[in-house]
Amino acid sequence: MTSPQTDRPFDGVRLHVVTGKGGTGKTTVAAALALALASNGRRTLLCEVEGRQGLARLFDSPPLPYEETHLAVAPGGGDVYGLAVEPRAALMEYLEIFYTMGKRAGRILDRMGAVDFATTIAPGLRDVLLTGKVYEAVRRRERGRPVYDAVVLDAPPTGRITRFLNVNSEVSGLAKVGPIRKQADSIMSVLKSPATAVHIVTLLEEMPVQETVDGVAELRGAGMPVGAVIVNQARDDLLPSHALAAAGEGTLDGSDVREGLVAAGLVKSSQPGTRVIDGLLAEAAEHNERIALQRQERAELDTLGRPVFELPLLPSGIDLGALYALADLMCKQGLT
Repeated sequence: MTSPQTDRPFDGVRLHVVTGKGGTGKTTVAAALALALASNGRRTLLCEVEGRQGLARLFDSPPLPYEETHLAVAPGGGDVYGLAVEPRAALMEYLEIFYTMGKRAGRILDRMGAVDFATTIAPGLRDVLLTGKVYEAVRRRERGRPVYDAVVLDAPPTGRITRFLNVNSEVSGLAKVGPIRKQADSIMSVLKSPATAVHIVTLLEEMPVQETVDGVAELRGAGMPVGAVIVNQARDDLLPSHALAAAGEGTLDGSDVREGLVAAGLVKSSQPGTRVIDGLLAEAAEHNERIALQRQERAELDTLGRPVFELPLLPSGIDLGALYALADLMCKQGLT
């Protein structure tokens, strides 16, 4: 496990974008990060944009509507709010704010099929609407101060993240003047500023690590601020280093395993079956292979020049209690 950091590299960040290859647990990490950022009386908004309602399941909540909904009380009395950004509702809101079109005009456009075209057939515009809503939450103020101390975005996977975040640059190039150009430029000014960090969640496995390396390169090429690399489901060494090496070499003594079983009270006899011992020796060898792979992939991540944080594999699975435990680890390691 990573030791606590000596500083907190993301103190000035207000928008935390969380991405990662599918299956790495990016939604879980985003939820835990929101809890960590809201600790000690702060207020965090946690957004999702993929329509999966993953946040509602994690927080054991009903499906999130298109409005900011209280999800959890953070350690120390802070609050986490959730928002499922829905493209149709975001478009209607966009038209009302920037073109002073009332709800009646929006309904007419809906009947004409314009809303479906914008939100399904034109995926680029869909991403403009999603990032625009998150931008609005980051910028919103009340009585001179931000409504939210931080906004966490559970973003699309690594393979799509650069295009998703950079879509407003394309819009800015097409719309030379007017409110659309102004809005697109404003969004990009936040996304490319030190107020934003794009964190990448990975596993210590070959494919997720390679996608992380590629994602960092793409983000840097687009001028996006790369944040932390967050290793999820890391496995601790379960054996002393000498025993781990012996397991890998096939020289781990079966009699030592037998004595350990007896000492731990797992067997009453000093003669457990040979099949049991052989099975345990095979598992130890497999564990050695996995640990060796983890160390190799971790070394690859260290070459990226970004802070790397580790979250453990939780054998009991992810529930609300596990989210709080992961949030506590993030705080201790200096991620928040």
